[in-house]
Amino acid sequence: MSATQATAETGTRRRERAGRMARREQRSHGPAGLGRPYIVRNIPPYDILSEENLIRIEEAADRILAEIGIEFRGDPVALDHWKRAGAEVEDQLVKFEPGLLREVLRTAPASFTQHARNPERSVEIGGRSVVFSPAYGSPFVMDLDRGRRYGTIEDFRNFVKLAQSSPWLHHSGGTICEPVDVPVNKRHLDMVYAHIRYSDRAFMGSVTSESRAEDSIDMARILFGEKFVAENCVILGNVNVNSPLVWDGTMTLALRAYARANQCAVVVPFILGGAMGPVTNAGAIAQSLAETMAGCALAQLERPGAPVIFGNFLSSMSLRSGSPTFGTPEPAIGSMVIGQLARRLNLPLRCSGNFTTSKLPDAHAMNEGTMSMLAAIHCGANFILHSAGFLDGLLSMSYEKFVMDTDFCGALHAYCDGVKVDENELALDAFREVGPGSHFFGCAHTMANYQTAFWDSETADNEPFEKWEAAGSEDAAVRANRLWKKKLAEYEAPPLDEAIGEALRDFMARRKAEMEDAWY
Repeated sequence: MSATQATAETGTRRRERAGRMARREQRSHGPAGLGRPYIVRNIPPYDILSEENLIRIEEAADRILAEIGIEFRGDPVALDHWKRAGAEVEDQLVKFEPGLLREVLRTAPASFTQHARNPERSVEIGGRSVVFSPAYGSPFVMDLDRGRRYGTIEDFRNFVKLAQSSPWLHHSGGTICEPVDVPVNKRHLDMVYAHIRYSDRAFMGSVTSESRAEDSIDMARILFGEKFVAENCVILGNVNVNSPLVWDGTMTLALRAYARANQCAVVVPFILGGAMGPVTNAGAIAQSLAETMAGCALAQLERPGAPVIFGNFLSSMSLRSGSPTFGTPEPAIGSMVIGQLARRLNLPLRCSGNFTTSKLPDAHAMNEGTMSMLAAIHCGANFILHSAGFLDGLLSMSYEKFVMDTDFCGALHAYCDGVKVDENELALDAFREVGPGSHFFGCAHTMANYQTAFWDSETADNEPFEKWEAAGSEDAAVRANRLWKKKLAEYEAPPLDEAIGEALRDFMARRKAEMEDAWY
């Protein structure tokens, strides 16, 4: 090939790429992209259990609550709440008569708005809404260039920026990775500030102690104003049950701090079948129902009407090795039942996510992630926390998988739109124009609809094999590696009022000065 031909071919490729990018940008601002702060599903949740079997699971949960009970450790106020509510309290063990928790939960809202600092990015949680949020809690990060390593505050900020840059995520998340280069007792301040500074979406706060939860809420008050926070939800706290059947004081104190401030606690059991719960799906579901109802009800006893999210994290394990497994079929189908149970309680749902035990952003990762993510969609989940970046059994946040997962979230936007039926969609004029035996490439209907007809992947390569091979035979992970770097290079922080930024930094400096560094 001559130099002139090579230059011409390069120019053609650039124009093709520019055209694809322009069409993608236009589509991203249309019905399936940036124009929507969250998904409003047009496909119904999928109910798999009969009324008879749902009642059997609910009755099993009631028996667990009444006959075995749940321990509430290290929080005397929680025990006092239960005594006043009519539960049987003996030392730290609490037993509940059937119906008691459901009665308490009547004050919990079926849906609520979590406000973002950019009002156009506020999200509705409950009903037909679906909110995608990054993965949460990994101590390690990884990428193709540097491999697996402990997360830093720089990594944390990078993931906040990547989430902000994606048109397919709706929420900034929480502890996207643990910044281990910042003291344990102070890193929550830097994490909350990073969400506020580098994103204008809704975010989560700390739950690792009552004081850290209160710090997170105080920072939200600086951002939104005390009166607004008193009347509206602006921050979430993700609290976990210490399964089986234990609520420890660290979590209940944080839960009550959020509820007391009229903010939302996401109440989540983490049940590994065969370890923290039975190996059978129905038994694990009954356990999770009992544990979650107790946590959501405690929030209502602290402050009736406080928003809560009914959470669930069913998982399995390899019974040969004892290793946790994620993205497997049994927890995925169990999520369907959890969805039915949450709807019967009239509570918003957090369930499933993009789970995998794969150590690389490969086919293994995407197979497991797709199974668990589709389960979240079909079970009716409203808040999907681990939507992007989850790798290595939640031990690692992957830069490449983050981009691959957000791309899949884009596909799910189109999937959740369902099938629209109107005159344009039925395309009868196109059939009249084309007739039998011809093609639709250039017809008027195609030209009018082609820019918004199909979702367009950022990470897929749909070129012919020869063009793909000539361009270097790159796989999806390599393309994702290039893409996350491009997104970070092009990232621009959303504007933040300087007075608010200064007030936040002053608050952080004062709080950090009040305590010595703690590294464990």
